[in-house]
Amino acid sequence: MRIMISAGGTGGGVYPALAVAGAIRNLYPQAKLYFVGARGDMARGLVEQSDVQFDGYHEVLAGPVAGIPLLGKIASALKIVVGVVQSLILALRLRPEVLFLTGGWVGVPMALACWMLRRPIVIYVPDIEPGLMLKVIGRRLARVIAATTDATVAYYPGKRVEVTGYPLRREILEASREAGIAALKLDPQRRTLLAFGGSRGSRSINTTMSAIAPTLLEDNVQIVHISGRLDWPQVQQAHAALAPEQRQHYQVYDFLPDIGQAFAAADLVISRAGASALAEFPQLGLPAILVPYPYAWRYQKVNADYLVERGAAVRLDDERLGEELLPLVRELLADEARLAGMRQASSALRLPDGAGNIARLLARTAGHGTE
Repeated sequence: MRIMISAGGTGGGVYPALAVAGAIRNLYPQAKLYFVGARGDMARGLVEQSDVQFDGYHEVLAGPVAGIPLLGKIASALKIVVGVVQSLILALRLRPEVLFLTGGWVGVPMALACWMLRRPIVIYVPDIEPGLMLKVIGRRLARVIAATTDATVAYYPGKRVEVTGYPLRREILEASREAGIAALKLDPQRRTLLAFGGSRGSRSINTTMSAIAPTLLEDNVQIVHISGRLDWPQVQQAHAALAPEQRQHYQVYDFLPDIGQAFAAADLVISRAGASALAEFPQLGLPAILVPYPYAWRYQKVNADYLVERGAAVRLDDERLGEELLPLVRELLADEARLAGMRQASSALRLPDGAGNIARLLARTAGHGTE
Protein backbone atom coordinates (compact mmCIF):
# COMPACT_ATOMS: atom_id res chain seq x y z
CA MET A 1 0.00 0.00 0.00
CA ARG A 2 1.34 3.40 -1.00
CA ILE A 3 -0.08 6.46 0.78
CA MET A 4 0.83 10.09 0.16
CA ILE A 5 0.09 12.63 2.91
CA SER A 6 0.14 16.36 2.32
CA ALA A 7 -0.31 19.07 4.94
CA GLY A 8 1.12 22.40 5.97
CA GLY A 9 0.47 25.99 6.91
CA THR A 10 -0.01 25.49 10.66
CA GLY A 11 0.25 22.79 13.28
CA GLY A 12 -3.52 22.47 13.02
CA GLY A 13 -3.05 20.70 9.71
CA VAL A 14 0.27 18.94 10.33
CA TYR A 15 -0.39 17.39 13.77
CA PRO A 16 -3.50 15.45 12.66
CA ALA A 17 -1.60 14.28 9.57
CA LEU A 18 1.22 12.97 11.75
CA ALA A 19 -1.23 11.24 14.11
CA VAL A 20 -2.81 9.45 11.14
CA ALA A 21 0.62 8.55 9.77
CA GLY A 22 1.48 6.99 13.12
CA ALA A 23 -1.72 4.94 13.06
CA ILE A 24 -0.93 3.76 9.52
CA ARG A 25 2.51 2.63 10.67
CA ASN A 26 0.93 0.65 13.54
CA LEU A 27 -1.90 -0.90 11.54
CA TYR A 28 -0.10 -1.40 8.22
CA PRO A 29 3.64 -1.62 8.95
CA GLN A 30 4.48 -2.58 5.36
CA ALA A 31 2.82 0.50 3.87
CA LYS A 32 4.89 3.00 1.90
CA LEU A 33 4.30 6.42 3.42
CA TYR A 34 5.29 9.70 1.77
CA PHE A 35 4.86 13.25 3.10
CA VAL A 36 4.59 16.27 0.80
CA GLY A 37 4.94 19.80 2.17
CA ALA A 38 5.19 23.23 0.59
CA ARG A 39 8.67 24.56 -0.06
CA GLY A 40 9.78 26.68 2.89
CA ASP A 41 6.81 25.65 5.05
CA MET A 42 6.97 24.86 8.77
CA ALA A 43 5.77 21.29 8.14
CA ARG A 44 9.32 20.02 7.54
CA GLY A 45 10.41 20.80 11.10
CA LEU A 46 7.36 19.10 12.65
CA VAL A 47 7.78 16.02 10.48
CA GLU A 48 11.47 15.74 11.33
CA GLN A 49 10.72 16.08 15.06
CA SER A 50 8.00 13.42 15.00
CA ASP A 51 8.62 9.75 15.73
CA VAL A 52 6.84 8.65 12.53
CA GLN A 53 9.12 7.09 9.93
CA PHE A 54 8.27 8.21 6.39
CA ASP A 55 9.65 6.62 3.24
CA GLY A 56 10.28 10.08 1.86
CA TYR A 57 9.73 13.79 2.49
CA HIS A 58 9.13 15.94 -0.58
CA GLU A 59 8.32 19.58 -1.28
CA VAL A 60 6.46 21.39 -4.05
CA LEU A 61 5.67 25.05 -4.65
CA ALA A 62 2.36 26.42 -3.35
CA GLY A 63 0.95 29.61 -1.91
CA PRO A 64 -2.24 31.17 -0.49
CA VAL A 65 -4.77 32.79 -2.78
CA ALA A 66 -7.20 34.17 -0.19
CA GLY A 67 -6.78 37.11 2.17
CA ILE A 68 -3.69 38.54 0.46
CA PRO A 69 -3.09 41.48 -1.93
CA LEU A 70 -3.47 41.11 -5.70
CA LEU A 71 0.27 40.82 -6.38
CA GLY A 72 0.52 38.11 -3.77
CA LYS A 73 -2.34 36.22 -5.42
CA ILE A 74 -0.60 36.40 -8.79
CA ALA A 75 2.65 35.14 -7.29
CA SER A 76 0.80 32.30 -5.52
CA ALA A 77 -1.03 31.36 -8.71
CA LEU A 78 2.30 31.03 -10.54
CA LYS A 79 3.66 28.91 -7.69
CA ILE A 80 0.63 26.66 -7.84
CA VAL A 81 1.04 26.15 -11.60
CA VAL A 82 4.66 25.11 -11.08
CA GLY A 83 3.59 23.07 -8.05
CA VAL A 84 1.08 21.12 -10.13
CA VAL A 85 3.83 20.12 -12.57
CA GLN A 86 6.09 19.13 -9.66
CA SER A 87 3.23 17.17 -8.07
CA LEU A 88 2.50 15.33 -11.31
CA ILE A 89 6.13 14.27 -11.63
CA LEU A 90 6.18 13.21 -7.97
CA ALA A 91 2.94 11.24 -8.20
CA LEU A 92 4.06 9.49 -11.40
CA ARG A 93 7.31 8.50 -9.72
CA LEU A 94 5.90 7.39 -6.34
CA ARG A 95 2.60 5.96 -7.63
CA PRO A 96 0.44 6.64 -4.54
CA GLU A 97 -2.76 4.61 -4.25
CA VAL A 98 -4.45 7.37 -2.25
CA LEU A 99 -3.72 11.01 -1.36
CA PHE A 100 -4.60 12.25 2.12
CA LEU A 101 -4.95 16.00 2.80
CA THR A 102 -5.53 17.80 6.11
CA GLY A 103 -4.94 21.46 5.30
CA GLY A 104 -2.51 23.99 3.92
CA TRP A 105 -2.28 25.41 0.40
CA VAL A 106 0.13 22.65 -0.61
CA GLY A 107 -2.99 20.53 -0.96
CA VAL A 108 -4.06 22.44 -4.09
CA PRO A 109 -1.28 21.32 -6.49
CA MET A 110 -1.19 17.84 -4.97
CA ALA A 111 -4.96 17.38 -5.29
CA LEU A 112 -5.01 18.65 -8.88
CA ALA A 113 -2.18 16.32 -9.86
CA CYS A 114 -3.72 13.24 -8.25
CA TRP A 115 -7.15 14.09 -9.69
CA MET A 116 -5.65 14.29 -13.18
CA LEU A 117 -3.99 10.91 -12.61
CA ARG A 118 -7.24 9.46 -11.24
CA ARG A 119 -5.76 8.73 -7.84
CA PRO A 120 -8.43 8.79 -5.08
CA ILE A 121 -8.28 11.75 -2.67
CA VAL A 122 -9.38 11.70 0.97
CA ILE A 123 -9.48 14.92 2.95
CA TYR A 124 -9.82 15.38 6.68
CA VAL A 125 -11.68 18.45 7.99
CA PRO A 126 -10.43 19.25 11.52
CA ASP A 127 -12.78 22.19 12.20
CA ILE A 128 -16.52 21.84 11.89
CA GLU A 129 -16.59 24.35 9.03
CA PRO A 130 -13.96 23.61 6.36
CA GLY A 131 -11.53 26.28 5.23
CA LEU A 132 -11.61 27.47 1.63
CA MET A 133 -9.03 24.99 0.32
CA LEU A 134 -10.66 21.95 1.96
CA LYS A 135 -14.13 23.15 0.95
CA VAL A 136 -13.23 23.43 -2.74
CA ILE A 137 -11.20 20.22 -2.92
CA GLY A 138 -13.78 18.33 -0.89
CA ARG A 139 -16.65 19.35 -3.13
CA ARG A 140 -14.86 19.02 -6.46
CA LEU A 141 -11.99 16.54 -6.22
CA ALA A 142 -12.20 14.33 -3.12
CA ARG A 143 -13.72 10.88 -3.07
CA VAL A 144 -14.30 10.86 0.69
CA ILE A 145 -14.37 13.51 3.42
CA ALA A 146 -13.35 12.47 6.95
CA ALA A 147 -14.78 14.75 9.64
CA THR A 148 -14.33 15.36 13.35
CA THR A 149 -18.10 15.64 13.97
CA ASP A 150 -21.35 15.07 12.11
CA ALA A 151 -21.90 18.85 11.94
CA THR A 152 -19.49 18.98 8.98
CA VAL A 153 -21.87 17.00 6.77
CA ALA A 154 -23.89 20.16 6.04
CA TYR A 155 -20.91 21.76 4.26
CA TYR A 156 -20.61 18.94 1.71
CA PRO A 157 -24.07 18.34 0.21
CA GLY A 158 -24.20 15.20 -1.86
CA LYS A 159 -20.69 14.08 -0.87
CA ARG A 160 -19.63 11.05 1.14
CA VAL A 161 -18.68 12.22 4.63
CA GLU A 162 -17.47 9.80 7.30
CA VAL A 163 -17.35 10.92 10.93
CA THR A 164 -14.03 9.55 12.15
CA GLY A 165 -13.24 11.79 15.11
CA TYR A 166 -10.10 13.89 15.51
CA PRO A 167 -6.70 12.12 15.23
CA LEU A 168 -5.48 12.51 18.80
CA ARG A 169 -1.83 12.41 19.74
CA ARG A 170 -0.61 9.55 21.91
CA GLU A 171 0.13 11.84 24.89
CA ILE A 172 -3.54 12.87 24.97
CA LEU A 173 -4.83 9.31 24.72
CA GLU A 174 -2.53 8.05 27.47
CA ALA A 175 -2.93 10.97 29.93
CA SER A 176 -4.52 10.46 33.35
CA ARG A 177 -5.45 12.83 36.16
CA GLU A 178 -3.27 11.12 38.74
CA ALA A 179 -0.23 11.12 36.46
CA GLY A 180 -0.85 14.74 35.48
CA ILE A 181 -1.04 15.92 39.09
CA ALA A 182 2.14 14.03 39.91
CA ALA A 183 4.03 15.21 36.81
CA LEU A 184 3.19 18.88 37.40
CA LYS A 185 3.59 18.60 41.20
CA LEU A 186 0.13 20.00 41.82
CA ASP A 187 -1.79 20.08 45.09
CA PRO A 188 -4.63 17.51 44.73
CA GLN A 189 -6.70 19.47 47.28
CA ARG A 190 -6.84 22.61 45.13
CA ARG A 191 -8.87 23.36 42.05
CA THR A 192 -6.66 23.55 38.96
CA LEU A 193 -7.17 26.13 36.22
CA LEU A 194 -5.33 25.64 32.92
CA ALA A 195 -4.89 28.56 30.52
CA PHE A 196 -3.28 28.37 27.10
CA GLY A 197 -3.64 29.76 23.60
CA GLY A 198 -1.69 27.51 21.25
CA SER A 199 1.99 27.27 20.32
CA ARG A 200 2.41 31.02 19.71
CA GLY A 201 -0.04 31.92 22.43
CA SER A 202 -2.92 34.33 22.79
CA ARG A 203 -2.04 37.87 23.85
CA SER A 204 -5.49 38.63 25.21
CA ILE A 205 -5.64 35.41 27.26
CA ASN A 206 -2.09 35.90 28.52
CA THR A 207 -2.65 39.53 29.52
CA THR A 208 -5.93 38.78 31.27
CA MET A 209 -4.55 35.76 33.10
CA SER A 210 -1.57 37.73 34.42
CA ALA A 211 -4.00 40.36 35.70
CA ILE A 212 -6.47 38.04 37.45
CA ALA A 213 -4.02 35.41 38.73
CA PRO A 214 -3.43 37.09 42.14
CA THR A 215 -7.16 37.09 42.91
CA LEU A 216 -7.61 33.46 41.85
CA LEU A 217 -4.63 32.39 43.92
CA GLU A 218 -6.24 34.04 46.95
CA ASP A 219 -9.30 31.88 46.21
CA ASN A 220 -7.16 28.76 46.76
CA VAL A 221 -6.99 28.02 43.00
CA GLN A 222 -3.78 26.74 41.44
CA ILE A 223 -2.95 27.79 37.89
CA VAL A 224 -1.03 26.21 35.02
CA HIS A 225 -0.46 28.90 32.39
CA ILE A 226 1.07 27.99 29.02
CA SER A 227 1.77 31.32 27.36
CA GLY A 228 3.26 30.35 24.02
CA ARG A 229 6.45 32.03 22.90
CA LEU A 230 5.00 35.37 21.83
CA ASP A 231 4.35 36.82 25.30
CA TRP A 232 6.68 34.67 27.36
CA PRO A 233 8.86 37.53 28.71
CA GLN A 234 5.81 39.50 29.89
CA VAL A 235 4.22 36.44 31.52
CA GLN A 236 7.49 35.65 33.27
CA GLN A 237 7.73 39.22 34.54
CA ALA A 238 4.19 39.18 35.94
CA HIS A 239 4.87 35.82 37.59
CA ALA A 240 8.10 37.06 39.17
CA ALA A 241 6.24 40.03 40.71
CA LEU A 242 4.05 37.74 42.82
CA ALA A 243 4.81 36.83 46.41
CA PRO A 244 6.74 33.54 46.81
CA GLU A 245 3.79 31.79 48.47
CA GLN A 246 1.65 32.66 45.43
CA ARG A 247 4.24 31.67 42.85
CA GLN A 248 4.37 28.11 44.11
CA HIS A 249 0.76 27.62 43.04
CA TYR A 250 1.08 29.45 39.71
CA GLN A 251 3.13 27.55 37.13
CA VAL A 252 4.04 29.33 33.90
CA TYR A 253 5.51 27.77 30.76
CA ASP A 254 6.15 29.03 27.27
CA PHE A 255 5.66 25.47 26.00
CA LEU A 256 4.70 22.21 27.69
CA PRO A 257 5.71 19.15 25.63
CA ASP A 258 3.28 16.75 27.31
CA ILE A 259 0.23 18.99 27.41
CA GLY A 260 -1.99 15.94 27.83
CA GLN A 261 -0.96 15.74 31.48
CA ALA A 262 -2.05 19.34 32.01
CA PHE A 263 -5.40 18.65 30.35
CA ALA A 264 -5.94 15.59 32.53
CA ALA A 265 -5.02 17.38 35.77
CA ALA A 266 -7.16 20.47 35.17
CA ASP A 267 -10.66 21.11 36.52
CA LEU A 268 -11.28 23.89 33.99
CA VAL A 269 -9.47 25.16 30.90
CA ILE A 270 -9.40 28.58 29.22
CA SER A 271 -8.34 28.40 25.59
CA ARG A 272 -8.96 29.36 22.00
CA ALA A 273 -11.40 27.18 20.06
CA GLY A 274 -9.18 25.54 17.46
CA ALA A 275 -10.14 22.19 15.97
CA SER A 276 -8.23 20.17 18.58
CA ALA A 277 -10.57 21.49 21.29
CA LEU A 278 -13.36 19.44 19.69
CA ALA A 279 -11.53 16.23 20.66
CA GLU A 280 -8.82 16.84 23.24
CA PHE A 281 -11.18 18.26 25.86
CA PRO A 282 -13.87 15.56 25.36
CA GLN A 283 -11.22 12.83 25.50
CA LEU A 284 -10.39 13.93 29.05
CA GLY A 285 -13.84 15.22 30.03
CA LEU A 286 -12.47 18.73 30.54
CA PRO A 287 -14.93 21.65 30.99
CA ALA A 288 -13.83 24.67 28.98
CA ILE A 289 -14.14 28.42 28.65
CA LEU A 290 -13.57 28.95 24.94
CA VAL A 291 -12.38 32.29 23.57
CA PRO A 292 -12.61 32.13 19.77
CA TYR A 293 -9.82 33.89 17.91
CA PRO A 294 -11.61 36.94 16.47
CA TYR A 295 -9.55 37.27 13.28
CA ALA A 296 -9.94 33.80 11.76
CA TRP A 297 -13.18 34.06 9.79
CA ARG A 298 -15.75 32.19 11.94
CA TYR A 299 -14.18 28.75 12.24
CA GLN A 300 -13.39 29.00 15.93
CA LYS A 301 -16.79 30.48 16.76
CA VAL A 302 -18.48 27.54 15.04
CA ASN A 303 -16.26 25.10 16.98
CA ALA A 304 -16.98 26.85 20.28
CA ASP A 305 -20.72 26.95 19.69
CA TYR A 306 -20.76 23.22 18.92
CA LEU A 307 -19.35 22.45 22.39
CA VAL A 308 -21.47 25.13 24.11
CA GLU A 309 -24.70 23.82 22.60
CA ARG A 310 -23.90 20.36 23.96
CA GLY A 311 -23.20 21.62 27.47
CA ALA A 312 -19.44 20.99 27.44
CA ALA A 313 -18.19 24.58 27.36
CA VAL A 314 -18.93 28.26 27.86
CA ARG A 315 -18.08 30.77 25.12
CA LEU A 316 -16.54 34.11 26.05
CA ASP A 317 -15.77 36.48 23.19
CA ASP A 318 -12.33 38.05 23.08
CA GLU A 319 -13.47 41.65 23.63
CA ARG A 320 -15.19 40.67 26.90
CA LEU A 321 -12.24 38.84 28.45
CA GLY A 322 -11.00 41.68 30.64
CA GLU A 323 -14.35 42.29 32.29
CA GLU A 324 -15.91 38.85 32.44
CA LEU A 325 -13.22 36.16 32.71
CA LEU A 326 -12.55 36.48 36.44
CA PRO A 327 -16.19 36.32 37.59
CA LEU A 328 -16.88 33.49 35.15
CA VAL A 329 -13.96 31.39 36.38
CA ARG A 330 -14.94 31.97 40.01
CA GLU A 331 -18.55 31.09 39.27
CA LEU A 332 -17.69 27.83 37.51
CA LEU A 333 -15.09 26.63 40.00
CA ALA A 334 -17.51 27.27 42.87
CA ASP A 335 -20.29 25.22 41.27
CA GLU A 336 -19.33 21.55 41.45
CA ALA A 337 -22.69 20.37 40.09
CA ARG A 338 -22.29 22.53 36.98
CA LEU A 339 -18.69 21.39 36.45
CA ALA A 340 -19.75 17.76 36.83
CA GLY A 341 -22.46 18.28 34.22
CA MET A 342 -19.96 19.88 31.84
CA ARG A 343 -17.52 17.01 32.38
CA GLN A 344 -20.23 14.48 31.59
CA ALA A 345 -21.36 16.40 28.50
CA SER A 346 -17.78 16.71 27.28
CA SER A 347 -17.02 13.02 27.80
CA ALA A 348 -20.15 12.07 25.85
CA LEU A 349 -18.54 13.60 22.73
CA ARG A 350 -15.44 11.41 22.95
CA LEU A 351 -14.28 9.62 19.78
CA PRO A 352 -10.87 8.31 20.80
CA ASP A 353 -9.73 6.41 17.71
CA GLY A 354 -9.83 9.15 15.10
CA ALA A 355 -6.36 8.37 13.78
CA GLY A 356 -7.11 4.65 13.47
CA ASN A 357 -10.48 5.31 11.86
CA ILE A 358 -8.87 7.52 9.20
CA ALA A 359 -6.02 5.06 8.65
CA ARG A 360 -8.54 2.27 7.97
CA LEU A 361 -10.55 4.58 5.70
CA LEU A 362 -7.40 5.32 3.67
CA ALA A 363 -6.63 1.62 3.36
CA ARG A 364 -10.15 0.90 2.11
CA THR A 365 -10.02 3.78 -0.35
CA ALA A 366 -6.70 2.49 -1.65
CA GLY A 367 -8.30 -0.91 -2.24
CA HIS A 368 -6.72 -2.71 0.73
CA GLY A 369 -9.82 -3.43 2.75
CA THR A 370 -13.57 -3.76 2.63
CA GLU A 371 -15.47 -0.62 1.70
